[in-house]
Amino acid sequence: MRARQSGVAIVLAMGVVALAAMAATAIMVSQSTWSRERELAADHVQAQTLISTGVDWVRAVLCDDRRASTVDYLGEPWALRLPPMPVENGELAGYIEDQQGLFNVNNLVTEGKLNLTQFARFQRLLAVLGLPEGLAAPLVDWIDSDGDPQPQGGAEDAYYLALDPPYLAANQPLVDVAELSQVAGYNDQVRATLKPFVTALPQITPVNVNTAPPEVLAAVIDNLDLDAARTLVSARDRAYFRDSADFVSRLPRGASVAPGDISVSSNYFLATLRVTVGAAQARGQALLSRPDLKWPTILWRKYL
Repeated sequence: MRARQSGVAIVLAMGVVALAAMAATAIMVSQSTWSRERELAADHVQAQTLISTGVDWVRAVLCDDRRASTVDYLGEPWALRLPPMPVENGELAGYIEDQQGLFNVNNLVTEGKLNLTQFARFQRLLAVLGLPEGLAAPLVDWIDSDGDPQPQGGAEDAYYLALDPPYLAANQPLVDVAELSQVAGYNDQVRATLKPFVTALPQITPVNVNTAPPEVLAAVIDNLDLDAARTLVSARDRAYFRDSADFVSRLPRGASVAPGDISVSSNYFLATLRVTVGAAQARGQALLSRPDLKWPTILWRKYL
């Protein structure tokens, strides 16, 4: 009987030891996980801090560029992708994109009202990209200040209030082209197609013909088809346009544009940066405004 009790006691003791070992292991794993999470959190904070440092580097590059020249073209240092630069326990990489080489969707509305010239140009851009021209109307309604829908395919408050969940038209300029996701008809496929060719800037802007892709040139230059626009871009790669008159002189016969609608310089740039620190990674973007001979200002920034 005593032997049996002794055996039971030994088994119980072994069970207690096993449970204690399991508990100790769980605590060690928990502490290790917590320690790793803290390490990752610290790395991520450091990565986000380096994003801000990268934005300041971009601002310095753009400021130096403006002091050197008032002409902006794709052969300048700012337009080259930044090779990965080593930072403590990681690397920083990024690139700068001229936003005035794109179609500014806020040009569609001037002082709260439809700009017919820009409306026609945006319709041309949609057609060049193989998208329905009817997408121009709801975008105008999203930006303009009135509540009256455009006659063909417009969408104002009544349309958006019928959605689930309901919301109202912005009736103001876009801050970021990401807002197109809220506009009637601008589904994922439409936005993906438009993304390389449109921007949203806080004022009416001319198109920089030194950085615009052929699709944008074909949209903003009257009587310029896509093939002719591609020929212009090919020639531009060999010799950039020195001024607007130089650009106009190289247009094919019949093509024309108002001098105020084009430029060879830019004031708005988008910086995209990626930082890796340890196992953490952060990506961010910043829209920068570069006044003449002044330190560029940050209009907005976001983490991706």
